[in-house]
Amino acid sequence: MEREHARVAALLEAEDAARAGGALLVAGFDEAGRGALAGPVFAAAVVLPAATIIPGLDDSKVLSAEVREDLAPRVRKAAVAWGVGSATAAEIDALGIVPATFLAMRRALDGLGAFGTKPDLVLVDGFPIPGLPISQKAVVRGDATVACIAAASILAKTSRDAVLRGLDAAQPWYGFAAHKGYGSAAHLAALRRHGPSPDHRLSFAGVLSSGRTASTIAAA
Repeated sequence: MEREHARVAALLEAEDAARAGGALLVAGFDEAGRGALAGPVFAAAVVLPAATIIPGLDDSKVLSAEVREDLAPRVRKAAVAWGVGSATAAEIDALGIVPATFLAMRRALDGLGAFGTKPDLVLVDGFPIPGLPISQKAVVRGDATVACIAAASILAKTSRDAVLRGLDAAQPWYGFAAHKGYGSAAHLAALRRHGPSPDHRLSFAGVLSSGRTASTIAAA
């Protein structure tokens, strides 16, 4: 327990440094589903109180689904504020995946408004968010090294997984609950067999190579 406390405490260093520099509220941002062939891309924003230790907190990609689902309500309970946003498959096709991901992040920022909260600084995993009216800092591998970004990665991932489970219930032949829209062998085989659904990203090469083009789907 002491080792785990020390590990999670180390994730707070970036937020502590930001507060020492004058930021009162620091929000972490991350996304989930950018590389999938189907479903929305999700983003989350989380503001944690200073010195908040959430045992088990880590990059969502290194956690099992069961651990992520256990952590998500604990993150929401501990947070000063949190928001989740998404961009649909149609928006991804219209805008491109990178702009659609940033759109989901701006929507996640809007979600913080429900708590009456506006962060002074945004720490975002990977790349800065264009057009954000708040000071921000991009952190390489932030989801593994910064507590509020790790927390955001968990909310983004679990929120997206819930949507994909819903898609699976409506269209079980694609196997969305298992592969979450990513290009697994089973998913690609289902695409070849059934063609894309309205929830597939028609502009993605893995979908277009399934044998039906976006134009033929639109005409069907």
